[in-house]
Amino acid sequence: MSSSPTTNSSPLNVLIVGAGIGGLTASVALRRNGHSVRIFEAAEIKTEAGAAITVQENSMRVHDYIGVSRENFRGVPWAGAEIICSDGSQGDSFKWLVPGMVSNGLLCHRSDMHQELMRLAVGLEGQGPPAKLHLGAKAVDCNTEEGTITLDGGEIVRGDCILGADGIYSVIRNHVLGSVVNPQDSGLSCFRIVLETATVHDVPELEWLHGIESGIARSIISKNGPLRMLYIYPCRNGTLVNIVGIHVDSTSGTTVTTLEEFKTTYAEFHPKFLRILDLPTHNPIHKYKLRVLPTLAGWVRGRAAILGDAAHATLPLLGQGAGSAVEEAVTLGCFLPSGTLPEEVPARLRAYEEHCKPRGDFINAESVVQAEKGFSFYTSEELQIKLLAYDPVEAASEFFASRLARRCKY
Repeated sequence: MSSSPTTNSSPLNVLIVGAGIGGLTASVALRRNGHSVRIFEAAEIKTEAGAAITVQENSMRVHDYIGVSRENFRGVPWAGAEIICSDGSQGDSFKWLVPGMVSNGLLCHRSDMHQELMRLAVGLEGQGPPAKLHLGAKAVDCNTEEGTITLDGGEIVRGDCILGADGIYSVIRNHVLGSVVNPQDSGLSCFRIVLETATVHDVPELEWLHGIESGIARSIISKNGPLRMLYIYPCRNGTLVNIVGIHVDSTSGTTVTTLEEFKTTYAEFHPKFLRILDLPTHNPIHKYKLRVLPTLAGWVRGRAAILGDAAHATLPLLGQGAGSAVEEAVTLGCFLPSGTLPEEVPARLRAYEEHCKPRGDFINAESVVQAEKGFSFYTSEELQIKLLAYDPVEAASEFFASRLARRCKY
């Protein structure tokens, strides 16, 4: 698997560590530029964990740009949300406040999104040479100046550019920073389960949830005491219902849990809301400990850069975690176009950090304070414009042109 350094007339040799949403999006963007891309994934079989995901309009602009098939995402167009008090009293309904926004984004199952990005990254069809995926290839070391990673079997792989998309416990991050920075306990956990939509319609007590497949989410928030929230929305063309339960929790670790623990945590919610937990689940009930990264000193060193959760893992309270990763991935595609020379890579990565890090750090911090602000995102036109009206490709292209007097172009 080892290789020689790239010559000046060759495409860049790019090593991407991690085959999640950020890593695959970067693979597609760089493949389209004609670069040689290899993806190293620690898992023997890569499947995307979790359940559903909100794909907001800023990230949909990236997906459309790199050629994603919305049909393959099997998403449900987001049509708004109803906020309901945990005692059963009706609260508010809302839609995005961004003026002139034509599309509202999609509600997707993570595995559908991941499968489509994998098709675009490694499939034979498409622009540029297919990326090569290496499963069961865990990176354990990285030399950021020489551009090498070491795999757990001892093999050293050399490239012109290393991108660490290896998640919240990133190995590449440690070498970029020169020290270990561990994620911090947020004090919150979340339950995740998925149900068949058809089962909802058979239960009279769940009349409040009827029509969920139309794309109107339900957000049920505790009236008193510590934060407890159920966020419920459809995915997979409306055939599945995703339930996320975010709550204050002093326990540690991520685990498969029981229905009884879920019900006990939300015992003060009106019985009609808890009735949904009696339905057959599409997957085991998981409880995830929510952890966040502090603001990092940097994202880049030498020939290596980090993106996504490796750079700014945060809470899901803005729905922007995966969105940030795909923004950063397409920016790397813009900043490393066809014709980029190996000796130009460190400076291009520093430009990437300068352009992307302030926004990534802002989203990280703002996601954490949303719980304290009572989810002000949903009533703040200013914040919604900052996040949702943003065009990552246009912004990256303008930044790149201002530095090098040329536009990003695939």
